[in-house]
Amino acid sequence: MVYRDLFLLSMPLLTCLSCPMVFPTDLEEDQITLIVFNSLINDTKNYITKIAHRGILLGAMRRLQKNHMLNFTVTEYPDYGPFLVSVNGLARNDTQKTYWEILDKLQNGTIIRPDVGVGCFIPNPNDTVILKFTTWKKKDVTTV
Repeated sequence: MVYRDLFLLSMPLLTCLSCPMVFPTDLEEDQITLIVFNSLINDTKNYITKIAHRGILLGAMRRLQKNHMLNFTVTEYPDYGPFLVSVNGLARNDTQKTYWEILDKLQNGTIIRPDVGVGCFIPNPNDTVILKFTTWKKKDVTTV
């Protein structure tokens, strides 16, 4: 009885060992274009990089940073993940109401604003991702 139980308990382990293992270096890669656009002075820089298939934007940005092509900083918020602070030395500024906006230009030309940040956004293959340095307008709040 003990041997039968040991045999039954070992079956899932044997099944797992016979499955092919996938390691991060074996993943399929896609290509995206990353545009860094400073809308305040109309300055644009274009980058073409690889991204793991279904990988996050932050991974593609880190790949560019590792190759000394792009420099950026993020702040990690426990509840929300990484928040883009600066790109190529240009940082967001609450006093000047500036920030980095993430936009995605789809293959059909439509530009959308993802509802997630650099740590969760998954670009599609061949998409153009735009990091746009821009300002926000203070909304008028009226009391009801």
